[in-house]
Amino acid sequence: MDKRCGVQQGDPLVPLLFSLVLNILVSEIVLEPGCANLLYHAWYLDDGVVQARALSDLSHFPPSMKQSHQPNIEILGIPIGDLDFCTTFISHKHGLAEQLMLQIEEVGALDPQVALMLLRTCSGFCKLSHLARATPPSLSVKALELFDQDVRSCLSQSTSVDLTDVSWNQAQLSLSRGGLGMRSLMLHAPAAYIASFCSSGYGLQSLTHLTHAVEMFNGIFNRSSVADRARLLSISAPHSSSWLSVVPSEGLGLHFEPNQYNVALKWWLGLDTSSGSSCAFCPDSILDPLGHHASTCKRGGDAVHRHNLLRDVFADSCRLAHLSVKLEVGNNLTPDHDHSRPADVLVHNWSLGKPAAFDFCVTSPLNSLILSEAGVSSGVAAQASEIRKHNSNDAKCVELGWVCIPLVVETYGAWGQEAVKTFAQLASRLAIACSKPKSVVINEIYGRLNTCLMRSISSAILTRIVPS
Repeated sequence: MDKRCGVQQGDPLVPLLFSLVLNILVSEIVLEPGCANLLYHAWYLDDGVVQARALSDLSHFPPSMKQSHQPNIEILGIPIGDLDFCTTFISHKHGLAEQLMLQIEEVGALDPQVALMLLRTCSGFCKLSHLARATPPSLSVKALELFDQDVRSCLSQSTSVDLTDVSWNQAQLSLSRGGLGMRSLMLHAPAAYIASFCSSGYGLQSLTHLTHAVEMFNGIFNRSSVADRARLLSISAPHSSSWLSVVPSEGLGLHFEPNQYNVALKWWLGLDTSSGSSCAFCPDSILDPLGHHASTCKRGGDAVHRHNLLRDVFADSCRLAHLSVKLEVGNNLTPDHDHSRPADVLVHNWSLGKPAAFDFCVTSPLNSLILSEAGVSSGVAAQASEIRKHNSNDAKCVELGWVCIPLVVETYGAWGQEAVKTFAQLASRLAIACSKPKSVVINEIYGRLNTCLMRSISSAILTRIVPS
C-alpha cells in the first residue's frame, strides 16, 4: 500500500476518522428491522458488544463474531456476571499483581526507596483501579480487601517497617496529606464505581475521594497526642512529602541508603525510632520515640552538616539561574566588627536592585516551647523562627544595604512562608534559564532540599543509637 494512503500510525486523527465511519454502522444497526429485538449494543472504537434474547436475533451479524451463551462474560478486561464469577476474575488479576509484589520485595532488600516508588506507581492502587471503576462494589469489595492486605504486607516487607494499624492508615493517605500514597482499593471502590457510572463522574470522584481523605486524616489526628498532631500537621504541609516522590538517583543526589530510608519512613509515620537507646553524644539524654532529640541535637556535627547541605543546594540552584552568589557573608563588614554572618547565601540583585541575605534555619515543631501551638496550627514553628531571624539580622542587613530573608524549614519538611515565596521566585528564573515549566522546576527545588533534609535527619537518628 502506498504510504501516502490513509494516516500514519499514532496520528491522533485516526480515532476520530474511525469513529465517524463507525457511527454510520451503529446508526444502521438502530434502523435495521432485523435488529429490533436486540437488548443492547455499544461500541468503543473497534470493540463492540451486542446482546440479544436468542441466536436468531444475531442473524444479521457475521458468524465469525465471538459469541457467548453464558450469563458471565468478560468485556474489555471487566467481569460481568454473578458474585462468584467476579470474585474469581478479580482474584486472578490479584494473583498476577501478587507476583509483581514478590519481585518488589526482592528489590526492597537492596533498595527500599526504589521498591516504595515501584509499589506506589506500578503495583498498588493503579493495578486494579480499572476493575474498581467498572465492577459494582457489591461484587468486588471482598476481593479488593485481600488485595489491600497484600499491598500492606509488601510495603512492610520491602521497607522493613513494621506497620501498626494507625501507621497503615496514614500510609494510605496521599502524599499531600502526609501519607505514602498507598490508596486503598476497597475504600475507594464505591466512589470510583459511582464516578465512572455517573455523567458527572470526574467531579464526583474527586469530591468523594477528598471527603474520605479528610475523614481518615481527622480520625488519625483526633486520636493522637499533641506531639503526634504537630507531626501530622507538619508532614501534611505543602511540599513536605516531596522527598517521597523524587526519582531515586544517586547521580542527582536524591538517593537514600537502605538503612536511612527505613528510619526516614518510620520517623515519617510516627513509629518508634529510638530502640530505647540513650543518645551516643548526650549520655544523659534518652532518645524519644518520635526522634525529636536526634533531629535537634547540637552535638556530633549533624545540625551544622544539615544546615550546610541545605545552603549548598539552594546556592547551586541560584547559580543555575545565573545569579551571583556568595556564601557565609557578613563577618566584620560593619564598623563594630560584628562576627555574626546574616547571609548564609548572599545573592546580588535579588529584589529591586538590592542583594538578598538568605539565612537558613531548621526548627522542630516538637520543641516544648512551641508544641502546644504546633499541635493546633501548621507552620507555627517555622513562623516563630522567621520572627527570631528578623529580630536578630534585620538591623545589620539594613546597615549593609541587604534584604534579610530567613529560609526556615521544620524538621518534617514544612517550609516557612518567606521560603515558599523565595522558591517560587527562584523557580521563575530557573524555568527561563533551563527551558523547563515552572511547575517542574519548583518540584525539583523542594525535592532536592527535602531529600537532603530527611536523609540528614535519618543519619542523625542512626548515629545516636547506642548499640545494645
